Amino acid sequence: MEALMLSNIMVEVTGESQADIFQAIGKIAVENGYSKDQRAVVEGLQQREVESTTGMMDGFAIPHAQSSAIIAPAIVILSLAKGIEWQSLDGQPITFVVSLLIPEGEAGTTHLQLLSKVARMLMKEELKQQLKADTTTQAIFEVITQHLN
Repeated sequence: MEALMLSNIMVEVTGESQADIFQAIGKIAVENGYSKDQRAVVEGLQQREVESTTGMMDGFAIPHAQSSAIIAPAIVILSLAKGIEWQSLDGQPITFVVSLLIPEGEAGTTHLQLLSKVARMLMKEELKQQLKADTTTQAIFEVITQHLN
């Protein structure tokens, strides 16, 4: 199973809070076979957020979770309809979420590799602008897969 599939990407996602976004990520994880337990995925995301914010700069967040409830590594991407509060590093609302879901046994390897790739990718200003401008799941999928490989 690929970590990123077209069905892992949603655009114009509505939500009023970080909790709503975590629920959406958990739902996608279960629907696409990465987990059988939406609640455990959500709890994993919430626990990681307590350690320190995953809200980065310029409207991007990289929430991630490691859990025994996660069967296979996944990247879930949500482009939000409107910005939400996330305690981001620059204080700006979050409008684009790249979530990493990692099985517990792969915490040190897969997790660090994916997190490193995503973080490097989001350091490129032109790439961030392109992701924010893309309005289809296919366009976002193509940009992300091109930069992750």
